[in-house]
Amino acid sequence: MSESDMSESDMSGKQNEAAREAAWWATEIIEMEPGVIRYRGYPIEELIGRISFAQMIWLLLRGELPTKEQAELLDIALMSAVDHGPQAPSIAIARMAATCGVGLNNAMASAVNVLGDVHGGAGEQAMTFYRAVAARGDAGAGREDAVEAELAAFKAAGGKYLPGFGHRFHPIDPRAPRLLEVVDVYAKKEAVSGRFAAIGRCIEDRLAARKGKRIPMNIDGATAVIYAELGFPAPLARGLFCLSRSVGILAHAWEESQSGLRNKGPIPRERLWRYDGPARRPVPEAD
Repeated sequence: MSESDMSESDMSGKQNEAAREAAWWATEIIEMEPGVIRYRGYPIEELIGRISFAQMIWLLLRGELPTKEQAELLDIALMSAVDHGPQAPSIAIARMAATCGVGLNNAMASAVNVLGDVHGGAGEQAMTFYRAVAARGDAGAGREDAVEAELAAFKAAGGKYLPGFGHRFHPIDPRAPRLLEVVDVYAKKEAVSGRFAAIGRCIEDRLAARKGKRIPMNIDGATAVIYAELGFPAPLARGLFCLSRSVGILAHAWEESQSGLRNKGPIPRERLWRYDGPARRPVPEAD
């Protein structure tokens, strides 16, 4: 049947079907066809060699290229959280998986899959807390009053460990003070407002007043300050942490894969776990 023989309704139906197929995966992120790759409208061949990995992350997540200062600050935050050693569950899992005969991608996936609310989610949670304080400020509350109100709400909801503050290993997390110093530098350049750095410091002060000792900000709280200053939604703080920590995960998985060890468990073979179950007992006779 020629195109001239098709009825208007047939042609309209085919057009609608084609439109539905094209919209099955609708995205503003990438345009791709033979010989063409564009990210948010920018041809890849023009981006290569001109923008950094951090700038590309910003472009894909935010839709536009960042300013020079925004890209620098994002890169600093991503760099700061790449690794924290095999005592971190995700890194330990990557190393164990690498001795089980799986590929690097499997070891990395195993590690990333444990970055949840307890290990890996504190940045998102801290950022949510900061934004709640900021919302109270927007409603007219002073900063200290806003922090106190959110701390009270956190406690009333059963919260015990304020995300982003305190560290089970470091009395003072060496990464956090430096990151706040960097935020101050960029705030002076007016690249960011400095508002969330001030909120974070106020939280430290109010916690100290409540508990009689300082509970310093940790890496999660400090990177949450940066991501909030840069205007990222809170859920992306966890995704950005996963990107950052994947660098350390890859390095550890690769290193362990070169060791030649097989089936490496969480504790040395000469040590066994503690058994807390019943003492040896006979199996009951069958009826």
